[in-house]
Amino acid sequence: DEIGDMSLSAQAKVLRALQTGEVTRLGGEKSFVVDVRVVAATNKDLQAAVACGEFREDLFFRLNVVPIHSPPLRERLDDIPALVESFAVEVCQENGFRQKPIDRGVVDALCRYGWPGNVRELKNVVERMLIMSDERVTLRDVPRDVLGGAAPVALASPTSAVSAPSAPLPTGLKLHDFRDAMEREYIIQRLDELQWNVSRAADELGIERTNLHKKMKVLGIKRGE
Repeated sequence: DEIGDMSLSAQAKVLRALQTGEVTRLGGEKSFVVDVRVVAATNKDLQAAVACGEFREDLFFRLNVVPIHSPPLRERLDDIPALVESFAVEVCQENGFRQKPIDRGVVDALCRYGWPGNVRELKNVVERMLIMSDERVTLRDVPRDVLGGAAPVALASPTSAVSAPSAPLPTGLKLHDFRDAMEREYIIQRLDELQWNVSRAADELGIERTNLHKKMKVLGIKRGE
């Protein structure tokens, strides 16, 4: 997964394994033959990465036998109802919930959003709505940024002096939506400052690392935001 992010040294090892059909276990001394089929995925333009010297050309041609383009979710919005239904069953089973009905208006709202985070973002949103909702999922449970298609509220750096805001805070938010948006932005900011070291971020935030992981999952926080 995400082979475009692989270091050049790791690329050389993968290329050698594909060419010889042999691998050596980490810490091992003997190599052995494997018979495998490799499926590699990336969200990068590997041809552009080859041109920039960031990806080995020989590995690219070795992998690019049967290329399959997976369009972003925004180009296949008709898939959203089926994906929502599937994710809802999965989330309820994982958390021991009874199956919750999801209002049609919720699905319609999800179909109008651009989904920059693709299917993973959709799954996170479905999970969050199911966890935070009552007996059924209504429009009130849809995250504000999804409903409006707007970015979450920006948060000033905690180390800088805070003056009068340059723009008014958004109105019409439920208190828990506002709290979640602010908490999400603050967590992302601290993770970014600490190069996404979750353990250090948890220490600075004064919570357990496992709790921070749970918050990141519920709030839909992904590395690189």
